[in-house]
Amino acid sequence: MNLAEMLSYSFMQRALVGGSLIAILCSVLGIFLVLRRLSLIGDGLAHVTFGSVAIALFFRLYSFYMTLAIIPVVLASALGILKLAQRARIYGDAAIGIVSAIGIAMGVMLASVSGGFNVDLFSYLFGNILSISRNELVIAAILFAIVLTGVGIFYNDLFASTFDEELAKSSGIDTDRINAILVLLTALTVVLAMKVVGIMLISALLILPAASALQLSKGFRTALLSAACIGVCTVILGITVSFHLNLPTGATIVLINFATFLVCFAARTLLRRR
Repeated sequence: MNLAEMLSYSFMQRALVGGSLIAILCSVLGIFLVLRRLSLIGDGLAHVTFGSVAIALFFRLYSFYMTLAIIPVVLASALGILKLAQRARIYGDAAIGIVSAIGIAMGVMLASVSGGFNVDLFSYLFGNILSISRNELVIAAILFAIVLTGVGIFYNDLFASTFDEELAKSSGIDTDRINAILVLLTALTVVLAMKVVGIMLISALLILPAASALQLSKGFRTALLSAACIGVCTVILGITVSFHLNLPTGATIVLINFATFLVCFAARTLLRRR
């Protein structure tokens, strides 16, 4: 099957558009998260998303309505991680671990009560972007606009807080608000990425394109653009390869991202030696 025939399928068109939107969001936010050593927040929120999906399936909510039900739960959990780290005087990774454990335990409990893991739950665990619907694509486009607008409006504050939070605070920047904005934008992105690579692999989509871009980029803006390009290219390539070889799409995207990281790391090592 050639490229033209593949693109003639409406589900492939939706998958490529939706995957590209989500890849850009994950890659851009990933740069901020990696540099701030908050990469694992994506994994923690993914576990919360798993619990939210289990709740939605328990109440027989599917597709479009499931996404609408999950978003406020994951947003509240993101803020909960911040508040827990601030008020309980524990490190951020511990707060992520606590919320993550609660989310996964809640999901397992509800899955058990409702009769065990079913096909629907497994599709969200490991991703199935080829089944993305028009309503989900609309949600993806709306949230894409919201997240990128948020990054654009607060770019300077996010940039300052990323490289020196104490200096940013002394300069009059409300770093607590900026931290809250960053985790909320990440939470929205995690909900979207659930369809692409699945709940279990979301953190890879947040980390790998950003890590690859940081290997070779010399400036922050260059790193953002490079990460976005890497994210889009790997998602498109992953969807195409998985479609032709009948492989799991989410896993294929993650492995291609890892291969890209290895290439970028090798290129950086060679450039340093020269």
